[in-house]
Amino acid sequence: MSTPARKPVRRAVDWMFRDRTTGAITVAQWPNLPLWLFAGFSLAGWLAQDRGELASWLTLGADIALAWWAADELLRGVNPWRRILGAVTLVGLATLITLRRAA
Repeated sequence: MSTPARKPVRRAVDWMFRDRTTGAITVAQWPNLPLWLFAGFSLAGWLAQDRGELASWLTLGADIALAWWAADELLRGVNPWRRILGAVTLVGLATLITLRRAA
C-alpha cells in the first residue's frame, strides 16, 4: 500500500509517462523511420567528413530526418514526456543549425 506522500509523485509519473492509448509507461520506443534515416545520414556524414558538398548534403539529410522525428513527437507523442522530448530536440536542432551557420 502506498503512503499519502507517494500519491502525488505517482500521479505525476503517470501523467508524464503513461501512454494515453495503451495505459503503459512509455519512456522510449524502438526507432522509427525518421530516426533510422537520421542515424544513417549521420553515420554516412561522419564517414564523409572533409568531402565538401557530399558531407553538407548528408548533414542536411540528418537534420531533416531529426526535425521530422521531433515534430512528429511534438504533435503526436503518446504522452507529455514524448512531446517535451520532441520540443527540446527541435529547439536544440535549431540552435545547432544557427551555430553552424555562424561558424
